[in-house]
Amino acid sequence: MTTARDIMNEGARWIPATETLDRAAQIMRDLDVGALPVSDQNERMCGIVTDRDIVVKCIAAGHDPSRVTCGDICEGTPRWVSATATVEDVLREMEQNQIRRVPVIDENKKLVGMISEADLARHLTDDQLAEFAERVYAPTHRGASGAGHLARS
Repeated sequence: MTTARDIMNEGARWIPATETLDRAAQIMRDLDVGALPVSDQNERMCGIVTDRDIVVKCIAAGHDPSRVTCGDICEGTPRWVSATATVEDVLREMEQNQIRRVPVIDENKKLVGMISEADLARHLTDDQLAEFAERVYAPTHRGASGAGHLARS
């Protein structure tokens, strides 16, 4: 049985909710990633910040990314999967919430990795991948806010 740990991208790291968006962008550049899970003071996930969030919610809105924190733009309920979740569980979580990236948390509630569309593409059949894309990218009747858009790029 293939698990989330088997397909995840290791080396994910938290960014504190108090950290500024310009620093988040620098970390994303250095790690070559498009999203960072955001943690509170107890290292519990309180959201995800994406490169798109920085551009749309901060820069395009006329705000200074050196003065806006990651916690300022996180909204909704953060989604994650257990490291022991099956690939089917991962797909279900991503499809139901229409998210393109999901953090992987171990039994001690510590961040151990991230799963992105690219990770799925390496491990799914063409048919599974097509079905995933249809479900994640299908238009919804949800508004612009809500948990589903948190991890989108």
